[in-house]
Amino acid sequence: MSLITLGINHKTAPLDLRERLAFTPQTLPEALLSLKKLAHIEEASILSTCNRTELYCVTSEDNDQAIIKWFSQFHGLDENLVKRHIYLHAHEETIRHAMEVASGLDSMVLGEPQIAGQMKDAYATASENGTIGQLLGKLYQRAFAVSKQVRTDTDIGSSPVSVAFAAVSLAKQIFGELKQTTVLLVGAGETIELATRHLHSQGVDKIIIANRSVERAQKLADEFHGEAISLQRISDYLHRSDIVIASTASPLPIIGKGTVERALKQRKHKPIFMVDLAVPRDIEPEVNDLDDVYLYSVDDLQSVIEENMENRLQAAEQAREIIDVQVGHFLDWQRSLGAVDVIAQIRENTQDMSKEVLNKAKKQLAAGQDAEDVLNFLANTLTNKFLHHPSTKLRQASQENRDDILNVAQDLFLKSDNTDKPKKPD
Repeated sequence: MSLITLGINHKTAPLDLRERLAFTPQTLPEALLSLKKLAHIEEASILSTCNRTELYCVTSEDNDQAIIKWFSQFHGLDENLVKRHIYLHAHEETIRHAMEVASGLDSMVLGEPQIAGQMKDAYATASENGTIGQLLGKLYQRAFAVSKQVRTDTDIGSSPVSVAFAAVSLAKQIFGELKQTTVLLVGAGETIELATRHLHSQGVDKIIIANRSVERAQKLADEFHGEAISLQRISDYLHRSDIVIASTASPLPIIGKGTVERALKQRKHKPIFMVDLAVPRDIEPEVNDLDDVYLYSVDDLQSVIEENMENRLQAAEQAREIIDVQVGHFLDWQRSLGAVDVIAQIRENTQDMSKEVLNKAKKQLAAGQDAEDVLNFLANTLTNKFLHHPSTKLRQASQENRDDILNVAQDLFLKSDNTDKPKKPD
């Protein structure tokens, strides 16, 4: 059995294609069952996020082209188009890739932790639909363990490397605990959405989102039980806000110095932490002249991000060393599966022999034969039966000068303190 991964990600395919090749939670069960019905597919799972779609399969034969064809047809896309953007990993590289993905080493933001949870969802969905078995199950479990080890033993996730994450991390440094803070987010684009998610993960539940389109703001606010307002109403809410993060496409500042001054008076000069992630700026630079305001621009955060990225790159190298070791452990485990089957066969054959000889011994006892004679018969017959086939094979190996087989037999059947090599029969 061989492991393969086939997929696309942010490195190989543009956003519009990634969107068209994504699986929704509604289509995922159908897709899993359909994929597993392909010839030679023994196990299957699908990881589908905004930045990647990957098919993890266990196959008994090489059928990459059939999987690519299925992937394309399921989404109604031209196969040649998909082929131009796809990547394929076979067995050992699949193991390594899964561990790197779970650890955030293959993410758009190096070391981001969300992907591990998304992989757990993919594993759970495949399990619920009965498309995952021993090999893929072990791969996922090992990948989760490696992800945890990487985050415990390295600094891969300790330093913020996105402006949204950096802004929230800086707020946490200033306020300590963020749960009791009220946050005003200006804008409703990708950066603000990411900042909102980071804030929510820190326990913030008082979120106000101001945007030119209140409908769009409401959509984001609903996801986090927040409140949506128009840009014109910012002055009505600013005095309630401990943290303000702004990121819009406005060509002119949205929050002026005068507005902030009035808010500070209403707050009785309780400090406000403000982060302007927009270019051009959403907050007038003169706001920084006010006491009780901590104002940071995207440039202020950029130097922190660059320094932290260096830290993450160093941590990533340590993570890859951990993964190298764990890939080896996984391959050792898989190779050991062959021994399990052999041991089971040997045990079954041995038990059959034992039952046969034991039944004969019982009949002899029932016929009145001496018990000691029966025990001798039992011991000698079992010994002869157990050793007949191995003895025949060892004599044949000796005649063919197969010392490797003789040495293995010695390791298997002789005690460790017996160092004499087996001799060829005269």
